[in-house]
Amino acid sequence: MGKTFAEKILALKAGLDETVPGQIVTVQPDKLLTHDNTSAIAKTFLKIGVDRVANPAMNVIILDHVVPAANETYAQSHKETRDFVRAQGISAFYDVGEGICHQVLPEHGHALPGMLIVGSDSHTPSHGALGAFAAGIGRTEAAAVMATGEIWLRVPESMRIVVEGGMPDRVSAKDLVLRIIGDIGADGADYKSVEFAGPAIEAMSVGSRQVLCNMAAEMGAKNAYVAPDATTRAWLAGRTGQPYSEVHPDPDASYERVLNYDVSALAPQVAKPHRVDNVVPVTEMAGLPIDQALIGTCTNGRLEDLQAAADILRGKQIAPWVRLLVLPASREILLEGIEAGIVTDLVAAGATLLNPGCGPCLGAHEGCMAPGERTISTANRNFRGRMGSRDAEIYLASPAAVAASALAGTIADPREM
Repeated sequence: MGKTFAEKILALKAGLDETVPGQIVTVQPDKLLTHDNTSAIAKTFLKIGVDRVANPAMNVIILDHVVPAANETYAQSHKETRDFVRAQGISAFYDVGEGICHQVLPEHGHALPGMLIVGSDSHTPSHGALGAFAAGIGRTEAAAVMATGEIWLRVPESMRIVVEGGMPDRVSAKDLVLRIIGDIGADGADYKSVEFAGPAIEAMSVGSRQVLCNMAAEMGAKNAYVAPDATTRAWLAGRTGQPYSEVHPDPDASYERVLNYDVSALAPQVAKPHRVDNVVPVTEMAGLPIDQALIGTCTNGRLEDLQAAADILRGKQIAPWVRLLVLPASREILLEGIEAGIVTDLVAAGATLLNPGCGPCLGAHEGCMAPGERTISTANRNFRGRMGSRDAEIYLASPAAVAASALAGTIADPREM
């Protein structure tokens, strides 16, 4: 019987002929991703009793969560990270302003098909969009990987989500993945390897595939995956000189669960507070007043996302009582958006442009909400207190729906704009 992607790649990385779900394997990751939490991880690393990281080339460190530093505490943490990077001879370090780790990693050629990537961030599965096995790990685990260059992993059971049909106008990958999470629940893929496949997936850009794999974390997935193809290879062209080997599941692989979707009649979706799986069509929420709108984050801060918003807002003005915050996922995207005139269109419509980074998503500095306020956001989480007050509300939606809502001053259907 054939093998799934997870079974094949973990066997390859562990030096085994094959693996089965539930098996524990020891592997050497190709990359270890850390961000603002590096200073805390470094402290744990030093307590292990070793002086040098096992493999400096494995480490990719990106400051992105609270950038620039919001106060002295964050500034000290950033300083400690910079000191650690210099002391350990880590060359793949990206400081304030370069962007969000999950965008910067692939942009700079650190996420490639066939790689095994672990990261001290729960949305590390994003890099499965490029055909890698990518999984989030804890800070202590990250420190151990720094020290030993190894980690053990349990081979996950696999589920396959096959998507057919043509995506309707102003309906996107975000709407699809919200619908899937709404159907199977926030625990519907707990510790599973989720493979996205089918004609609709093959037609997607790399950015749209990143949305799916990023949000797979919100259904509990250990990793997510889209098979690399000509679209993947074209996107990676010029980003790396490093050779890579693609890993594809076998056609006769056995899956714990197979889900089938047809997006031809899919409507824009909204996740209501305070759960990502509390999903309804946008039409059920239309007319609900909002105070803030957010376009960006590691889920939807790419050029195509900004473009979708600009197409709705160009030549218009957002509602006067709405704060529209826009943050590109990286410096590269910001520069592309400026060159294309997209940033000009958004700012002219009333948007406030924020620096590349995580920004309001984690509620530590930019874009915090007051009690009773309501935000519609392209981010990946809407838990109580995620963006400031526990008495505020977060609604998750696509860039088009967020832009339409900022224009209307209420949650709105982008198809009607």
